[in-house]
Amino acid sequence: MVRDGIPFVAIPAVLALILLGFGFWALAIILIALALFMAYFFRDPKRHFVFEPNVVVAPADGKITRIAKLDPQDANSPHVISIFLSVFDVHINRAPIAGRITDITYTKGRFLIATREDTSLVNEQNAVTIQGQNMTVVCKQIAGILARRIVCWKRSGESVALGEKFGLIKFSSRTDLILPVNVDIAVQVGARVRGGLTVIGKLNQS
Repeated sequence: MVRDGIPFVAIPAVLALILLGFGFWALAIILIALALFMAYFFRDPKRHFVFEPNVVVAPADGKITRIAKLDPQDANSPHVISIFLSVFDVHINRAPIAGRITDITYTKGRFLIATREDTSLVNEQNAVTIQGQNMTVVCKQIAGILARRIVCWKRSGESVALGEKFGLIKFSSRTDLILPVNVDIAVQVGARVRGGLTVIGKLNQS
């Protein structure tokens, strides 16, 4: 479990013990169930990464809900891939490529449902730009209707390895990945992906 989840588990667990002491079994059981769910939600499964060069991996667990060009009128426009995270998905964000973080931009905004296409424009979000050896990608942590806290553990100028954990979005949310036009997309809308494990695309060097 990630340390950011400790208060969410500890508080209902302690309250449950107090209620048990006073004989309030029903309320205590509800709080124990809540603590167990929070422990599940903030889980941090160990993952091992072995990939060939120039691949881009999923920055989060979830379902692909959108693959499109940022500017449909421009043939050289970057692609954007949206991943929706339900409350049952692992909510840790992982670096889609190895490289150096050149920019982190946090933007306040609304908390619309994360599946809406316009959430990438109007919702609260944190954009992390990673410059790799052969490409630069942008990973957006986007808050959803339940998500009220975006966490980023890295700072601009730091380096990340492929699949390295860099942040967390608390409760249902969305992660957008903006890729250069010369990256061949390897997934389709509707596909389930796993952060750091599923190959999203590969750099086309031809």
